[in-house]
Amino acid sequence: MAPQGSQAELEFGGPLGAAALLLLLPATMFHLLLVARSGPARLLGPPPYLPELEELWRPWALLLCLTWLGLQAALYLLPARKVAEGQELKDKSRLRYPINGFQALVLTALLVGLGVSAGLPLSALPEMLLPLAFAATLTAFIFSLLLYLKALVAPASALAPGGNSGNPIYDFFLGRELNPRICSFDFKYFCELRPGLIGWALHLTSVETDWEQTALSHPLCNPQVLINLALLMQEAELRGSPSLAMWLVNGFQLLYVGDALWHEEAVLTTMDIIHDGFGFMLAFGDLAWVPFTYSLQAQFLLYHPEPLGLPLASVICLINAVGYYIFRGANSQKNTFRKNPSDPRVADLETISTATGRRLLVSGWWGMVRHPNYLGDLIMALAWSLPCGVSHLLPYFYLLYFTALLVHREARDEQQCLQKYGLAWHAYCQRVPYRIVPYIY
Repeated sequence: MAPQGSQAELEFGGPLGAAALLLLLPATMFHLLLVARSGPARLLGPPPYLPELEELWRPWALLLCLTWLGLQAALYLLPARKVAEGQELKDKSRLRYPINGFQALVLTALLVGLGVSAGLPLSALPEMLLPLAFAATLTAFIFSLLLYLKALVAPASALAPGGNSGNPIYDFFLGRELNPRICSFDFKYFCELRPGLIGWALHLTSVETDWEQTALSHPLCNPQVLINLALLMQEAELRGSPSLAMWLVNGFQLLYVGDALWHEEAVLTTMDIIHDGFGFMLAFGDLAWVPFTYSLQAQFLLYHPEPLGLPLASVICLINAVGYYIFRGANSQKNTFRKNPSDPRVADLETISTATGRRLLVSGWWGMVRHPNYLGDLIMALAWSLPCGVSHLLPYFYLLYFTALLVHREARDEQQCLQKYGLAWHAYCQRVPYRIVPYIY
C-alpha cells in the first residue's frame, strides 16, 4: 500500500484540486442564485451582475443562520425515540446516535406554522437568499477551520482514512477527524441530516448507497425545506396562488426529505459517516450547498412561471413515483438484509459469500444493477426538473450535477468494495454487469 498522503491515494486532484474546489463550489452556488432570478436564466452564461460586499454581508443573516443551527441543535438534544449504534471503529468501540430527525422535522414545521400565524414574514425569505447564502458559506469556512484545529489534537485512531495526508489544504477540505464530537454531540451526524434538509424542504438525502456507503449530497441540517416553502408562499402573494408546477416541486422534495429523516438510521452505514472525515467538503455541502442549490427549481419557478396542465403533471408524478419506488425498494431491501438475512422478505434472495463473512445480494433489486438506489435517485431528480419546462437548462443543473456526483461516488464505491471483498466482488460484477442504468451504464 502506498504511504499515507501519497498522490495515488488523494482524491479530487490532490491539494490543487481541493484548493480549486474551495473557490469553485461557493462561486457556483452564488452563480446559480444570481442567474435563477435573471431574465435569461442562462446556466452557462455570465451572471447578470456581481453583487457588492454590502449586498452579501448582512449581520442579521448570520444571526438568522446561527439561530437556525441553534434550534436544530436543541431539537437534536431532545429525547430520541431510539438510540442506535454506529459501525465498529478502529478501537473496536461503537458510537451511539439519537434517531430523532423526523421528530425534529415535525417540531420545526409546527414552530414555523406558529410563527407564520403570528405574523412571521416567511414569504420575504426569497429576497434574502444572497446574504443568507453568504452567511452559510462563512459559517461553513469558520466551522471547518475549528474542526481542522480540533483534529490536530485528536488521537490517531480518531482520524479518517483519507483526510490526514499532511497537506493542510487537502486535509481542511476533506476533513481529518472521522467523528468529531463534544461529549455525545456528533457534529458530522448532526449536519448530515438536519439543518440542511429540513431547511430545504420547509427551502434532498441523504443518498443511501449499497455496501455501507453513501453520498455527500442530502444533508438534513440545512434550511432547504424552509426555503422551498418560502418560495411557494411568495409565489402565492405574487400571483394569487401557487402554480401547479411549484406544488409538484415542493411535494416531491418534501417527500424526499421526510423519507430521509424517517429512515435516518440508515445514514450510519453510509460512506459519509464511516469513511469520510468531516471537513469543508461535507460542512459546506450540508450547511450551504444543499439548501441553496437543491431549491433551484423552486427559485426558477418563482421568477419564470411555467404553465403546467393536469395530463403532463400526472405523467411527471408517475415518473417521480417510479423513481421513489425503485429508490425506497432498493434501500429497504438492502437494510432488511443487513439487519436480518433470514427475514422472509429477503431470505430467498440469491447471494455470493465473501472472505469477510458478509454476503452480497445478486438478485432482487441488487441483481438488476449494482446501484439501483442511484437509478431511483436520478429518476426522481428528472421529475423535480420537468415541472420547470424544457426552455431553460438551468432547472436541470441538479440532474446534471447529481449524475456526475453519483458516477464519481459509484467509482469510489467500486474501489472500496474491490478492496474489501476481492474476488467475491469480481464475481458480483460478472453477475451484475451494469452499474446504474440497465443495458446502458
